[in-house]
Amino acid sequence: QVTLVESGGNLVQAGGSLTLSCAASVRISRLISMGWFRQAPGLERELVGTITSGDDIKYVDSVKGRFTISRDYNWNTVYLQMNNLKPEDTAVYYCNLRGISDRMEMYEAWGQGTQVTVSS
Repeated sequence: QVTLVESGGNLVQAGGSLTLSCAASVRISRLISMGWFRQAPGLERELVGTITSGDDIKYVDSVKGRFTISRDYNWNTVYLQMNNLKPEDTAVYYCNLRGISDRMEMYEAWGQGTQVTVSS
């Protein structure tokens, strides 16, 4: 059972920067991907960006050129560097992990969420 713990959410002015971190409690032997989703009030949760075990990265169009996903060497921590933040980036940001269990079944884990608020 893996636990994901996010940190780094805060209140920031438009144009500012934040870095979110997501730490996994164990090293995942069969990792598919880790990434970030966000959910604003009244809206559905949406993908922000993901990085696969092969280091393929994708982002939602609205954050391309502003956000960067990276990871540490051991895949214990994934980061989301957010630059030039906009009020529309305000949301709860959730870390997501997808892997394959010892029973060769795909599973998914979520963090508890961290609030990012961008003031205009």
